[in-house]
Amino acid sequence: MENKLLYYFSRIMPITKEESDAIAATMVIKHYKKGDVLLKEGQVSTEAYFVLEGCVRQYYIVDGEEKTANFFTEEQWVISLNSFANTLPSNHYMACCTDAVLVVGNREKEEDLYQQFPKLETVSRKVMEKVFTEQQELMSTYTTDTHEQRYLKLLNSRPNLFQIIPQYQIASYIGVKPESLSRIRKRIAQNNQNSKY
Repeated sequence: MENKLLYYFSRIMPITKEESDAIAATMVIKHYKKGDVLLKEGQVSTEAYFVLEGCVRQYYIVDGEEKTANFFTEEQWVISLNSFANTLPSNHYMACCTDAVLVVGNREKEEDLYQQFPKLETVSRKVMEKVFTEQQELMSTYTTDTHEQRYLKLLNSRPNLFQIIPQYQIASYIGVKPESLSRIRKRIAQNNQNSKY
């Protein structure tokens, strides 16, 4: 299972057997239960996670209500970018919405690896750029897309989420109340039905 992470790195930049052995030796794989909280608002993030199995949700609490910002699934990084990079208190939560298997990394182990294998710092930078780009693209959809477009994008790009995530969290992610999501789904179903004729 840990091969997933090594395979992920090798797709970003070829790594030698020695480098992959060193990464594997420092890897900590942990099993989490549904509902386990990885990071709370106000905590400083000291760990980054790579999802081997399961799903992690990022959310904010606004006026006592949970607002979902993202879902992280297999082969995605769960990093509180601002908190982890700048040692600042987090303004959001990270929690497992299913049972999950995650690789857990921390800065200390990272630094040791970089000293041993300087090239891995470049790999890490490329990973961070990829994560940052994905976050930026996600943020832009809040500005440019309608709720229906966000729903359709999620349905087309990540259909597996609909099997494991409760509807109210999907609704929160696209920025609507659950009843509005029901209306969106009904409208899409009717449009699909009409387009068949």
